[in-house]
Amino acid sequence: MKSVSDILQSRQLAKDPRNKYEFQAYGNKLAETLRDTKHRTLYIKLAKLEKRELLDTALAFALDTDKRLGLGKTFMWKLTELKKEPSTQKNWRFV
Repeated sequence: MKSVSDILQSRQLAKDPRNKYEFQAYGNKLAETLRDTKHRTLYIKLAKLEKRELLDTALAFALDTDKRLGLGKTFMWKLTELKKEPSTQKNWRFV
């Protein structure tokens, strides 16, 4: 049976030095997906403080819409709209 380090080396998965925690990896993935690496720290903060289902919904919306406005702007707009909905304000807590 192979150890975990052997499996990782065989797949040649490089560890990203920017990610120490899972929310950092998620924030970096958001920034790269939205092609907005200039605001990487904003996405890391959002990944730390906001609910994942809100972020995932806003990301899917931004990727499915017209790209002229910009993915980052569309993502942030949809995120604020989702946070305004009464269904998301129930049981609000930081994740």
